[in-house]
Amino acid sequence: MTLGFPKSENLKSRTAIKQLFDQGKSYTSFPVKLIYIPQSNGTITQATFAVPKRNFKLAVSRNRIKRQMREGYRLHKQLLKTNNTPDFALLFLYLDKDKPKYETLEKAFKVLLKKLVKENS
Repeated sequence: MTLGFPKSENLKSRTAIKQLFDQGKSYTSFPVKLIYIPQSNGTITQATFAVPKRNFKLAVSRNRIKRQMREGYRLHKQLLKTNNTPDFALLFLYLDKDKPKYETLEKAFKVLLKKLVKENS
């Protein structure tokens, strides 16, 4: 498995994102909250990342945090590829009001992805 994050793995569908907020289940490992739903239509696992404008007014700050979150997911997404785990639509939401250190984001992603695999396999 490659460690890339191709466009096909990026969740862009507005209906899927709305469905995540309406019907999704969630786990939290501060400062990141994971909202997910299983996908049954045979697609691959897709992820998207969100940082609230309420907490970070400058787009530069929001984009930096999203880049750091994408990198943390990209490096640890192989945890999802165990045998018997379904494909998911994932939304990672940043909760803190301060800019993160990358190490804290990476730890949070490890915890969240392990918890997701453990609960759904």
